Amino acid sequence: MQSESELRELICRVGRLMYRQGYVDGTGGNISARLADDRVLLSPSGLATGFLEPQQLIIVDLAGERVDVPTAANAALRPTSESAMHLECYRQRDDVMAVAHAHPPTAIALTLAGFDFQQCLIPEMVVLLGMVPTAPYSTPSSEENRDAIATLIREHDVIMLSNHGSLTVAKSLWDAYLLLESLEHNAGIIHRALQLSSDLRAIPADKIGKLVDYREQFGLLRPGDRERFDAFISNVLCEIDLLEMG
Repeated sequence: MQSESELRELICRVGRLMYRQGYVDGTGGNISARLADDRVLLSPSGLATGFLEPQQLIIVDLAGERVDVPTAANAALRPTSESAMHLECYRQRDDVMAVAHAHPPTAIALTLAGFDFQQCLIPEMVVLLGMVPTAPYSTPSSEENRDAIATLIREHDVIMLSNHGSLTVAKSLWDAYLLLESLEHNAGIIHRALQLSSDLRAIPADKIGKLVDYREQFGLLRPGDRERFDAFISNVLCEIDLLEMG
């Protein structure tokens, strides 16, 4: 397990990457990492995510109460306004060690257009991201936003927040960031494909099971994954039958 000082440095590094990649702008986005079962290191509210300093980060318990000793660098700062959403992820799952909330533009644009990410279009998405649900719209920085992800986060590592952003969780902060990167990269591919045709071709139904097996081999399978993929396969096969009948 990484030390507190290492996690402080890594949160700042990931913040810079998120900013440089265009996944956040200004003070948007927030990052956290679990220090212990009941201690979480959070980015502060109101500061640019891409320009954080390690000493500005804040430690809270799972109830959101500040438990660190304020310093000159963070005494006047508050935890991110999205701390309730972050803490809910840790409360729901003991395996989650880090959370990244960002505003990836292409992925968000697709939710604005009503695109459903719960499809099997690109092999890497199936293996790395699984079925990505879109939570119902909720006001950012509110308890409503926390409640919108509470159930979904139990069975998903990647969630789209309707009209708002993305949420990725993982066993390490670096892994949570890489899920974000993969999400936006694949969203860009889908966006380009939609410029060419609205009729996107899903992965052949008989090939999806092998990708789900890879997902399990890599330790990425989440509860309910196989049922979700089986339902998608069934829908694809039904559509094929209807086309053939027509």
